[in-house]
Amino acid sequence: MRQVNAAILKSAGYEIQESTTRSADGTNKIDAKFGGEIGVPGFIKLQSEIASSLTGKNSSGTTYGRLELDPQDPNDIIAALKEINFSRFVVLEDFHYLPIETQQDFSYALKAFHENSKITFIVVAVWREENRLVLFNGDLTGRVVAIDADAWTPGQLIEVIEAGEALLNVQLDSYFKSELISASFQSVYLVQECCHRACIDDGAFETKDVPRAVGTKKAASAYIADVVNEQGGRYKSFLTNFALGFTTTELEMFKWILYPILTATPENLKRGIGYRDIREAIQNRHPRGLGLNPGNVTQALQSITGLQSKKNMKPFVLDYDNNNLLLSVVDTGFLIWLSSQDRNDLLSLVDLPILDSSLPLLD
Repeated sequence: MRQVNAAILKSAGYEIQESTTRSADGTNKIDAKFGGEIGVPGFIKLQSEIASSLTGKNSSGTTYGRLELDPQDPNDIIAALKEINFSRFVVLEDFHYLPIETQQDFSYALKAFHENSKITFIVVAVWREENRLVLFNGDLTGRVVAIDADAWTPGQLIEVIEAGEALLNVQLDSYFKSELISASFQSVYLVQECCHRACIDDGAFETKDVPRAVGTKKAASAYIADVVNEQGGRYKSFLTNFALGFTTTELEMFKWILYPILTATPENLKRGIGYRDIREAIQNRHPRGLGLNPGNVTQALQSITGLQSKKNMKPFVLDYDNNNLLLSVVDTGFLIWLSSQDRNDLLSLVDLPILDSSLPLLD
């Protein structure tokens, strides 16, 4: 959390450097000097230096405030931001890439920010739960609002397309739009990217006075295949690196976590595979069979985020909801790519037993 708070101060205009003074937990405090300008209505530019516990004026008459900041203490961060009349939103993007411990610590800091300041935070993260921050800290109940940016209905996707059509004065074929939405797994990125490519193929680079038809060169499903297949190398790299786990182990649990994923339907993966189905699928094919300790499965599932983070797998492909015991694919492109692949080829890629052709995929 130290780095997160320091990043907030830097973004607000502070220059940060390490102090020689230590905080209660033994880590060094920081010295922060404000050298920026924030465009807040009514804000007067000032030079503020935060370093010790005295206040005064220097020889040129510039007023400065002196404090020593503990970057672990949200109240110190609040005091520093109040010092410069900070009133902007704070956006923490890709929050899910932070270590779980940091996410948990910051969820507690958010309570202090809510109670002791008027600062509003926008936390952007990829989670299957509706609000993991509340799971980390129950005191945030009623203090945060969760918005699922991945939840796009067909009607909303149509609105996105129509907004673009109006701006470019173009018209996509109704069948093209219908096929695009039905095959996109409700991914707004895929819809926008396919429409973008359709416009390029039909030469629609700018708004014209005369309406033009676009999307005439090929089917919407072909555009989706092009977009997704461009990521095929990344997805295969994800599978092989994830299967290796943190280190070589006898049970190879991370490799076996992939088994229920590679043998499930895309619809089931989007919905989420329950812990019981995961455990049974693995025990049915793992060399240890029913003798496999369920605790090993649980431990591997709970480490999915940490493994993807350590191996720098961005964006994340998998997420495990420890509250509802659900393993889900959070990268829509992976779902579409997987639906067009030979599952046995992928199973062989990570040295897993191939499927019996007489058995259906896990649904």
